[in-house]
Amino acid sequence: MSNSVFILDNGANTAKVGLANETPKLVPNCIMKAKSERRRPFVGNQIEECRDASGLFYLLPFQKGYLVNWDVQKTVWDYIFSKESCSVNLSQSSVIVTEPLFNFPSIQEAMTEIFFEEYECHSLLAMNATSLSCYNYRAEHPTAKCCIVVDSGYSFTHIVPYVNDVKVKEGIRRIDVGGKLLTNHLKEIISYRQLHVMDETYVINQVKEDSCFVSQDFFKDMERAKCKLDNNTIVKDYVLPDYTTLRRGYLKDPEPSNEQQTLRLCNERFAIPEILFHPSDVGIRQMGIPETILDSIKSCSEEMWPHFLSNIILTGGNAKFPGFKDRIYKEVRSLAPTEYAINVHLPQNPITYAWHGGKQLSQDATFSNLLIKREEYEEEGPSICFEKFDV
Repeated sequence: MSNSVFILDNGANTAKVGLANETPKLVPNCIMKAKSERRRPFVGNQIEECRDASGLFYLLPFQKGYLVNWDVQKTVWDYIFSKESCSVNLSQSSVIVTEPLFNFPSIQEAMTEIFFEEYECHSLLAMNATSLSCYNYRAEHPTAKCCIVVDSGYSFTHIVPYVNDVKVKEGIRRIDVGGKLLTNHLKEIISYRQLHVMDETYVINQVKEDSCFVSQDFFKDMERAKCKLDNNTIVKDYVLPDYTTLRRGYLKDPEPSNEQQTLRLCNERFAIPEILFHPSDVGIRQMGIPETILDSIKSCSEEMWPHFLSNIILTGGNAKFPGFKDRIYKEVRSLAPTEYAINVHLPQNPITYAWHGGKQLSQDATFSNLLIKREEYEEEGPSICFEKFDV
């Protein structure tokens, strides 16, 4: 292809962005306002310039997994395409943009309109992030005809089976648990037990990322967490950032109190990610991820089951919890028929895996056939997008 390809994996929490021949950048998909600097809104990565990130207020383009605030989204996109971030000329670029599963037609229409009419991009392809992950996996494993993508992101966890790169719609499942719910629940627990942190989403999200892990034996770890300090391998102190000497907190072994402000973390370190496996712990009447994987597979024809079970792909930010892959393997193994082999694939970076799928796709000989050019859009209007994009 003569013109450049720009890939925008537009996640509800983080946009993964960049030209196909570069490494992707992670950009927070939001506008933030800080107590310390009231006048200035921070867009995307500008947050790194904020002197004090405590008590940040967020303006989010996504609610419950769908794009609803176009003003915020447009501001973030303007920042992404600007010289300050990716510096890309869209009028000479093909854009691959991701959108959520079961997206609403009105949202799809508004998005294509913005890219063609406001950004005047050369050509566009809208796709689900899970389809790009599937494409990436198939490029790495050419013999795999089927796979099942577990995408555990900010708003939801989706489980999507694919046969020959085509998603099996009746097999798609959604669990209403994502990173946002986990962070909010951690805020509630810490606020109830030790320190009021309900306004500290930014910091507590970092606490979650730095200190949580998936337990391999929940009840055994619960017993461990009850032990006195000397015999307790789970309890840790999290040193909170003060934004003068320390910009991000860190985990350390517990010690008698000192000048630094710390949080004492014990069973919440593994009880928070446990919600992914038992949503009923917080009153969500749904199955956890391993049972949902099996439920999704069983909606497909039986001869496909062994193929799905040997190609389970974990993507999204929650896949980064230590122990996540092992626990998925262990539970799927115990639920699945014994004669089938189980293989769980955790990419090196589960957050950018779909973006790299877009990069692979842009090098495919058939890529140009998938795109809609600006002239086609101007001639036929948004209806051409509904016909051509499989989202």
